[in-house]
Amino acid sequence: MIGDRWGVSESETLRSYPCDDFVASPVLQAWRGVHVRAPAGAVWPWVAQVRLAPYSYDWIDNLGRRSPRELAGLPEPRAGERFTTAGGRKLGRIVSVDPGKQLTGTIMGAFMSYVLVPVDHEVTRLLLKVVMRTSRWAAPGWSVGDLIMARRQLLNLKQLAERHQHHGAGPGLVR
Repeated sequence: MIGDRWGVSESETLRSYPCDDFVASPVLQAWRGVHVRAPAGAVWPWVAQVRLAPYSYDWIDNLGRRSPRELAGLPEPRAGERFTTAGGRKLGRIVSVDPGKQLTGTIMGAFMSYVLVPVDHEVTRLLLKVVMRTSRWAAPGWSVGDLIMARRQLLNLKQLAERHQHHGAGPGLVR
């Protein structure tokens, strides 16, 4: 399908993701990934902070409000809590979390898992898989739209984690 993969290897598309447990026979499956030059411990707080904002194109999905560029020192996410906030509205819910390793949420009928895979002590793969039941006709539009937004989100999270790591602040600290 057009737009179903960006930045991922074949083996990363074949692995199991927590979101797979929530949608049997998905019509839409999309994988995204980035290499982050920071340890997983420095990436995780940014992933967990998607509860505050979408971190993609703020002018589109956050009504022009800028996603925070500093860590807010949030407690660890828990299943049942809100998944994100966009445009001042609380959206979705967290359905599964393994702190430091994965965060899975649902929003607008889609289930998505952010998975952190340490490559070594200084590099982490940040993977995102989205699954959804939707009409076969709508799936290509969802896939392309998600590609545009998710790509920006992952690149922003990458930049923030790398910058935060580069400036010497430990995970969870507000700079």
